[in-house]
Amino acid sequence: MGRYGLEEFLAKTEQKDKNEGVFELETERMLEINLTNQIWAKAGSMVSYRGNIRFTREGILEHGLGKMFKKALTGEGASLMKAEGDGKLYLADQGKKISILHLNGDNIFVNGNDLLAFEPTIKWDIKLMRRIAGMLSGGLFNINLSGRGMVAITSHYEPLTLRVTPHNPVFTDPNATVAWSGNLEPEFVTDITLKTFFGRGSGESIQMKFSGEGFVVIQPYEEVYFSNGGNNNG
Repeated sequence: MGRYGLEEFLAKTEQKDKNEGVFELETERMLEINLTNQIWAKAGSMVSYRGNIRFTREGILEHGLGKMFKKALTGEGASLMKAEGDGKLYLADQGKKISILHLNGDNIFVNGNDLLAFEPTIKWDIKLMRRIAGMLSGGLFNINLSGRGMVAITSHYEPLTLRVTPHNPVFTDPNATVAWSGNLEPEFVTDITLKTFFGRGSGESIQMKFSGEGFVVIQPYEEVYFSNGGNNNG
């Protein structure tokens, strides 16, 4: 497997128009954007394009002073770029799996590191995880997205969605949490018993508790945000 003649390889891997709209999954790890106006994308996620497309780093005051101050606190992880013009744009993020969501008046939170792209019709704001900010090496933050339009998120391997109900809260590792419904407000709790397994400096002892009615999306992978002797593998 994986060995092809040249023509067979070209036929298997060639880009194909699926006529699915602005956002298309060219492969499960490559997003094709049929650009006719503009979109917002994670800075550094462009891998290829054709046509007349201009890329602009997000202006420091483009989204107002409030977001500028939040971005200064969250660091480069929240940096966006604006792609404008007419053409085909291909985005990817470290080989992570891509999921396309169509918001129809919905409201969701996405981990800042897992947001790949969204249409300009989507409203967004940055929310800091203030309670545990002092324990993080890279800062843990999420982005609230609402309105109508397409959003592309990423996950390491296959995402799993867990339903949250009033009598059945969900606990997650912050490093494995990708997204959750906008009506949920996570609470951070510490499990003292887990510290005996993972050590005092481990993020495993801190969990996100989701209560109420909604959903949480997790991934089978822990992205490293927590300080651990000064090393950060994320």
